[in-house]
Amino acid sequence: MTSSPAKQASNVPSPTSSNTAQHLSSPRSTRGLRKLQSAHQLSSNYAALNAPSLISQQRQQQRNASSSQHQGLPHIPPIPPQHSPNKPAHHRTRSNSDAVPTNKLSTDVMTTRPPPPRRQITFQSPKDQLKSLISHGTKGDVRGSLRRLRHLILEDGLEADNDGMSQLRIYIWLILLNAPTLSTDTYLSLIHRGPSPAYAKIRNDTFRTLATDPLFKRRVSEASLIRLLNAIAWKLHDAKNAHVESNRLTNAATELGSPELQHASPIVKHAQTTSTTTATEGSEAGGSEPGIYVQGMNVLCAPFLYAARSEAEAFVAFHRFITMSCPGYVRGAMDGVHRGVALVDKCLAIVDQKLSTHLISKGMKAEVYAFASVLTMCACTPPLPEVLQLWDFLFAYGPHLNVLCICAQLMLMRDRLLASPSPGNMLRNFPQLQAKKVIEAAVNCVRKIPNEIYEQLVHHME
Repeated sequence: MTSSPAKQASNVPSPTSSNTAQHLSSPRSTRGLRKLQSAHQLSSNYAALNAPSLISQQRQQQRNASSSQHQGLPHIPPIPPQHSPNKPAHHRTRSNSDAVPTNKLSTDVMTTRPPPPRRQITFQSPKDQLKSLISHGTKGDVRGSLRRLRHLILEDGLEADNDGMSQLRIYIWLILLNAPTLSTDTYLSLIHRGPSPAYAKIRNDTFRTLATDPLFKRRVSEASLIRLLNAIAWKLHDAKNAHVESNRLTNAATELGSPELQHASPIVKHAQTTSTTTATEGSEAGGSEPGIYVQGMNVLCAPFLYAARSEAEAFVAFHRFITMSCPGYVRGAMDGVHRGVALVDKCLAIVDQKLSTHLISKGMKAEVYAFASVLTMCACTPPLPEVLQLWDFLFAYGPHLNVLCICAQLMLMRDRLLASPSPGNMLRNFPQLQAKKVIEAAVNCVRKIPNEIYEQLVHHME
């Protein structure tokens, strides 16, 4: 029995439909569909994430505008960003690569010149002003620079640590003393000459120099003090011999040119030569010429060694001081010191009559208590940092003011001295030095000193 063709066709399954059904019902077909969907979603997200940013679109517009201007092409509108319908647009933060380069900026921005920076007025501290003066010099105005230097010392003082050490002090002293430059080899040559004629006296004094001051003992050795004083003695010895030789040549020239001495007898010539030699030599016995060493020079030298950064600096400053500022203090008779002691009595009677009368009534004249302070410029009164500060003032306005500084110390002790029945016990050792108070009182004393007495103060150290 045969069936119809239509019936046979309906009973035979289609190969496509059967395969599709098999694939849809199997797990492998499900995974394939998921992969296709994931690939489609990733491609759309990738397009959204990699869409150009706003800055990149602006750059693209600038490039299109510039190219259209040069080539005459119509302006092409920017491509709008494509976003995924399933996911909101992602906004990326700005990176350095999005910044517009400098050469891409518009012309009007480049041609705008920024205003010049405003010059700020800077005020230098006193220390900076001193450093500038030492480093760069006076720039032609020597008097004005020295005036400012003295004013800075009086008003602000030199900056120093607790030990009184200052990096600028020795250079300020050299400037105020107008000390010349000195080669270190010159100082070494004086040391290599060995012991000077005053070496024994120097060794007898150096071990006692500021013996109770721990700061000085810690910084300055006795060997350093001996070397410097011995070099000073050689320097003064050479100057003394040169002066004697100059006088001898002058006397010889006078003898040859003087008719009286040419025809005089040998006895008269010998008497003239002997008198000249006696007047020239004997400085250790009190002559008018400077000696090579006197007692007290060791204490007077100590602050220079303490403040200086080398022995050569201390040598040139100390030599300049004793030969130009106070030559009368280092003569054999120390006549300048005696004149200074007498001026202490005179000045104290002017600035404080009551205190002066009280001390004199107790037998306490200045020669009893003020000789060491006059000779050493108050260096014998501790502490050493205060002495250095006082010396800054004395070198700035004149070492002759040391007499008024001694009077100022007495005035600071006024009430105790007047109340004491025996003030001599208090004046054997002066109290601790207070430089600022002493300087302030000394400046006030200057206004009270008459001109003739002040003239004596200025010249008493010569």
